[in-house]
Amino acid sequence: MAVVPQDLLDRINALEREVRELRGRANIRPALNEILNGDVVIGEGGRLFVRAPGGPAVFETGQSPTAHDYFTTLRRDTGALAFTIGANSYEDDDAPSQMVRMWDRNGNVIVMDDYYSPEFLGRPWMPVQLHPTPRQAYTGTSYDSAYVGTGPAHNPVLFLSMTTYAGTGGGQVRVTLTSGSTTTTLDEWDVPANVWTGHSVTRPLHGVRFLDAITLRIEQRAKNANQAVETRLYSAYTRNTRTAAEAPNLPFGLAASPRGIAAGETP
Repeated sequence: MAVVPQDLLDRINALEREVRELRGRANIRPALNEILNGDVVIGEGGRLFVRAPGGPAVFETGQSPTAHDYFTTLRRDTGALAFTIGANSYEDDDAPSQMVRMWDRNGNVIVMDDYYSPEFLGRPWMPVQLHPTPRQAYTGTSYDSAYVGTGPAHNPVLFLSMTTYAGTGGGQVRVTLTSGSTTTTLDEWDVPANVWTGHSVTRPLHGVRFLDAITLRIEQRAKNANQAVETRLYSAYTRNTRTAAEAPNLPFGLAASPRGIAAGETP
């Protein structure tokens, strides 16, 4: 029997150990349930889904296969919408607007930005400041304020509802809006004599930016001296746009721009 040098046997044993180690390492896979470093990129029309066990996708983000714009959707484990950016679902062609919506458990949108006026809040609708003055009932023939109030502009469209009574000769009512140094008459109408007359005002807030301070006045006057005119306010709030025509014009020379948290403000 040939004599094999001991160092050669040692080398063979060492090589066998290394082969076993390499073979074992080749079968060891990294954990597939976590990412410890680096980026995860989903592009070229891809989407990411997170599904509840045996249920619907509770989180989706990516490119819509129908609208071809990007969206993000959060759902409850029942499948009901909870939060969306860009679309109600990936089949919805509303993705290009990139609206943000928050949904209640009954399927109603409770918070959103505005579809046609991206400068403004769409929902919730917000009440506006209007308080009665001592001239709510008035006998003067020159305009004076029956209601007045100042507050921030949240939604793009103003809605007011009221009724007015005037004595002999009738009366007149007008609504004005002041923003900065500019006062605009939003509406003005006649009130017939000796009858309560209802009237509503629906106007976009032209020339106003989100959270600008606005002053509203409901003014009235009697057409004949010593005849009473009285206005009672029913509703005063702002709401979202319903058509493109309701989108207010921005102040002259200004483009839509972010109104972030200013110094000293509380988020």
